[in-house]
Amino acid sequence: MGARLIRLLLATVVAATVLVPVSATATASTASTAATAVCALFCDTRDASLARQESFPAPDKDLNGRRLELHVSDVDDMAWASIDNGATGDSVWLDRSWDGGVTWEPLLGKASIPSTWTGTRTLMFNITDPVNHRRGLVRACGDASAVACTSWAYPTVCDTFCDGVDTGQAAGDDQPVPPTSLYGRTIRLHVDQKNSMAWGSIEGGGPGDETWLDRSWNGGGGWPDGSSLGRTSVPAGATASHTSMFATRDPRGLLYGGAVRACGREATHQEGSCTAWVRPVPSRSRAAADALMSSYDPYEGWWKSSWWNSAATLTSLIDFARRTGTHDYDWVIARTFDQNKGTFPAGARGTDPIEGHFISRAIDDAAWWGMAWLAAYDYTHDPRYLNEAVTITSYVHQYWDTSTCGGGVWWDRERTYKNAVTNGQYLWLTASLHQRVSGDTVWGQRATTAAAWFRSSGLINSSGLVNDGLNSACLNNGGTVWSYNQGLAIGGLLEASKVSGDGSLSAVARALADAAMSSPRLTTNGVLTESCDVGQAACDDNQKQFKGIFTRFLYDLQQATGSATYRSYIQRQADSLWATDRDSLNALGVRWAGGSPNQTDWRTQASALGALTAAER
Repeated sequence: MGARLIRLLLATVVAATVLVPVSATATASTASTAATAVCALFCDTRDASLARQESFPAPDKDLNGRRLELHVSDVDDMAWASIDNGATGDSVWLDRSWDGGVTWEPLLGKASIPSTWTGTRTLMFNITDPVNHRRGLVRACGDASAVACTSWAYPTVCDTFCDGVDTGQAAGDDQPVPPTSLYGRTIRLHVDQKNSMAWGSIEGGGPGDETWLDRSWNGGGGWPDGSSLGRTSVPAGATASHTSMFATRDPRGLLYGGAVRACGREATHQEGSCTAWVRPVPSRSRAAADALMSSYDPYEGWWKSSWWNSAATLTSLIDFARRTGTHDYDWVIARTFDQNKGTFPAGARGTDPIEGHFISRAIDDAAWWGMAWLAAYDYTHDPRYLNEAVTITSYVHQYWDTSTCGGGVWWDRERTYKNAVTNGQYLWLTASLHQRVSGDTVWGQRATTAAAWFRSSGLINSSGLVNDGLNSACLNNGGTVWSYNQGLAIGGLLEASKVSGDGSLSAVARALADAAMSSPRLTTNGVLTESCDVGQAACDDNQKQFKGIFTRFLYDLQQATGSATYRSYIQRQADSLWATDRDSLNALGVRWAGGSPNQTDWRTQASALGALTAAER
């Protein structure tokens, strides 16, 4: 394999300069579709010399003595084709299908062997399109006085099991949604929750009745490559039948949280009936993470439209991976870092320009990214994440100002406001850096100074709750009590106590936690509640994510103290949101006690993931 790969790599320049337009003749009479450039981890037409891996998922094809091969780099999720032992003018290309091979984009990267060469290859193309929730198939094709193609690669999805495994392998048989009926037949969806596999069945029928499974990668919005999976008929003399099992996760293709439904048809009628769509639940936190990933844009490397929320969401995903030992999403950490550490104009990642190193005029936005990269460092031990956190926190420190209110960090570059969130972040970051930077003599002192200032600043009111900030007279402004401010204060004071050994700081953290759990301003009937998710109120995009941040730091306090009370409170949040705030696709909303109007998007999903992860034992 090594010699063959080296020989093919030598043809890079040639392959790149002999591309033929995609409008050339298709390889078969089946309808073909025009190619649309796909970007996932990389964009189509990437040089194959950059592939991080090479495998051959389909048998070589002999084409009049030429060797036609399909190459795949699974870690890049890209493919390329080659032809060898050929002659001048022989050509090679890729076909890519988004509907299971019914139609395809033909002649991708078509390259011809130039004179003096005996082989060439195409550039690389994406196999799947996770941004648009599409799973593809690829094959290598060539023309050497005749046209031929290899078999399609990856017609089946593989996770713990591959598509088509017998239901006898199932670890359980859960039926998470009601069955549907059709002409007296009962059609059921069955799920092996542990292994994220599913199958369909039909009962009470007769010979010729059919059942099948549909699979969708966008929550039921479309299923072009997953229609009629395992379609099977009731045999003569029987009244029931079922499909084999099919996977709902495609880690190789960066597709997670696939939805399934069971469908059926009575033999003498053309119409069918299907159950509701369902995403499996291998565990609560895993189900929440899988659903969350359907909103991640791997090409741009973030959850689009919210800059600081993406940092907090990445932190939730890292916490999930660290506490559960799940490694499917490790690539997301590096991808987010690599795609966003540069500069962006205003409007690309947020209202403000991003000036490099995740920094903008909003000091708290930068601090959220610093917190994310410290979480990444703790999980991966990659020093570049620690270095980035140091860079960001050094930037935040520039806005520590003793000339106003005796200290504290400004919220923005214009120095208009000293608030709880930015100072809670600064306290946590400085204390955390001291514990991670070997031989530190700077960050620890800054953390001790910040802790003393925070305690005396007036941000904590007489009820033990943290208001939003200070007014122009450096007094508590009586602003809204938000759960994330309470959580950041708990987390920051707890970390500062580890730096200084001052037990009174952890005592204040416990008092803040106790106040949050008992005050009707943050807890209703034992469930964490924001002022924006009661009655007919609605939370904005920022507020949707506050509660998950609180539970993260309450979890840290529970781990430090061993408190059964905190443990019980965290479990109550997870149980309530799972029972009252979840749909069959595992979408989790902002109202953890249920009710309406409720809001559901990736921000609320990340917030709920924080609570579910904290409750994992």
